[in-house]
Amino acid sequence: MTIEVPSWADQVVHDLAYPLIFATVSGAHLYGFASADSDLDLRAAHLLPAAEVVGLRTGPETLQSDGWRDGVELDVVSHDLLKFARLLHSRNGYVLEQLLSPLVVTTSPVHAELIALAPALVTRHHAHHYLGFAATQERLFERTGELKPALYTLRVLLTGLHLMRTGLLETDLGVLGAGLPYVPELIGRKREAEHGPFPSAIRADLARDVPRLRAELEAARDASALPEQADRGAVEALHQLVVRTRLSC
Repeated sequence: MTIEVPSWADQVVHDLAYPLIFATVSGAHLYGFASADSDLDLRAAHLLPAAEVVGLRTGPETLQSDGWRDGVELDVVSHDLLKFARLLHSRNGYVLEQLLSPLVVTTSPVHAELIALAPALVTRHHAHHYLGFAATQERLFERTGELKPALYTLRVLLTGLHLMRTGLLETDLGVLGAGLPYVPELIGRKREAEHGPFPSAIRADLARDVPRLRAELEAARDASALPEQADRGAVEALHQLVVRTRLSC
């Protein structure tokens, strides 16, 4: 399924109070199971001027807004470049996915530099992010019985597994779930209803596959060719990029 970013998304993110480094689409649209009434998750990085970083009155490290546009619910979050760089260097799979999202709303040369640095910042410890996120979604599924957290559980386990085995980021459940025959049906149901129930006929399959995928992710983490720590040269380049970009504004 091809996802088209609304033409007005660029205006939404540029209404933020600071210059943007990039803005992309995340959430269900990125994961391949957006429904007709899914909200649009816009994720960005902005640049505070130096005067709002070094003085007594500092600018917002994070900007958040929500609302509606053309019948679409919006969820907009942007981090200042320094905060984003710290998160990127902290084995945070969520910001890695935002940075590398193919659903680009706005970009810049700094965005391109961040993308180029990203592979050298990935470590085997990114698996902890995906294991933790999956555990949270699994508990939500057990409490609600909804399809959405079940899909998130599968998606994050499979994304983490793919990352540990290949060093590459893939977030589309339709691609990742090719080996699970029931995934297309689940995605189809999710596209029809944002908060629909999980089909009872597939519960046994999910109960079997989630523990298996979790164990596979843990094993893939331990056997991964990914390094224990981010490349020192890439970390230094990230530091210099933040300094150079900040001082240029």
